[in-house]
Amino acid sequence: MATKKPVPATSAIKSKLAPRTKRKAASSAPPRRGERVAFPKHSLPRALRIASAILEQNAGKPCTRDEAAKILGLRSAAGAFGVEIASGVKYGLLEQPQPSQIQPSAIARKILRPQSSSDPLEGYREAILLAPVVSDVYQHYRGENIPDDQFFQNALAEKYKVPAESFAEFKQVFIESLEAAQLLSPHGDKTRVIDFSSTTLPAGATTERMKKLERTVSVSSSDSCFVMQPFAAPLGGYYDLIYRPAIEKAGLRPVRADADIFATGKIMDQVWSGINAARVLVAELTTRNPNVYYELGLAHALKKPVVLVSAKEEDVPFDLQHIRVIYYDTADPFWGAKLIEKVAENILSAVKNPEEAIFRNSIAALG
Repeated sequence: MATKKPVPATSAIKSKLAPRTKRKAASSAPPRRGERVAFPKHSLPRALRIASAILEQNAGKPCTRDEAAKILGLRSAAGAFGVEIASGVKYGLLEQPQPSQIQPSAIARKILRPQSSSDPLEGYREAILLAPVVSDVYQHYRGENIPDDQFFQNALAEKYKVPAESFAEFKQVFIESLEAAQLLSPHGDKTRVIDFSSTTLPAGATTERMKKLERTVSVSSSDSCFVMQPFAAPLGGYYDLIYRPAIEKAGLRPVRADADIFATGKIMDQVWSGINAARVLVAELTTRNPNVYYELGLAHALKKPVVLVSAKEEDVPFDLQHIRVIYYDTADPFWGAKLIEKVAENILSAVKNPEEAIFRNSIAALG
């Protein structure tokens, strides 16, 4: 079987993840700071039902909620039908030109009345990025495996205010919606969330998620990020190509043993000092390099948060797979730009929530 050649990394990326597309019409004000945002109670395919009915039986024209209910054979828009309308609005599938009216949106038309073969998939993905909580969780885990239920439930409760009793409901909505948008890929017994970003950002620009993290995380120019990686090509070249730009984007000072702290004296003394001084670390696990594993052991012994990165899932030891791991594919023409953005995000996330990137907490959680 022929091996795919790596595609050169691009230098920047205009993520379709940010900024979020604004809905053309909205009947309610955005939630206030600290207020829990409800996720859609229907998966994306199910939330299309009302828009589809209006298109087919009312020529896509605005109608009242009760009129929409009658189109679907219901007596009124009360109860469960109102919840279904709310789901359609949250995905951006339904617009509300007047407070008492609804109509299919441009996104719904793209999915249901496509003008090109790419329209339906693009429409599904646009809807994913509009949906409260669904969008945030997608962006958080893109390029990573969905964690086991225990860890996933904890993350949803702590970061996105999804209560434990709603976990099963949210997971079903999330999985079915991402499957419809072709944003999930099986990897052994794990499921990976696909990063579909594909274009370039203007110089100096950043994603909406990165902006949110920057507003909530405090770092200084004296804070360092130590990189643990093989020195031999091609991985050794990723320091200047990927990791240095990502760390600088996050506002920290990048450090690597051979490049920055090698001096007279024992190299491991320098490594120890670099790891001990770092606020957060990055570990490139591809090829299972023994020196990287040794340095990773030191970092874990010091209880340092580490951002794990690998091109291959088999290169990640089993007892590390409960910590978040960023996976990349060099066959993706935009792999480098995606990886820079994702590593920068996860560095700030690890600074903000170090418990999610420290080995001891993952093991304790299993007990």
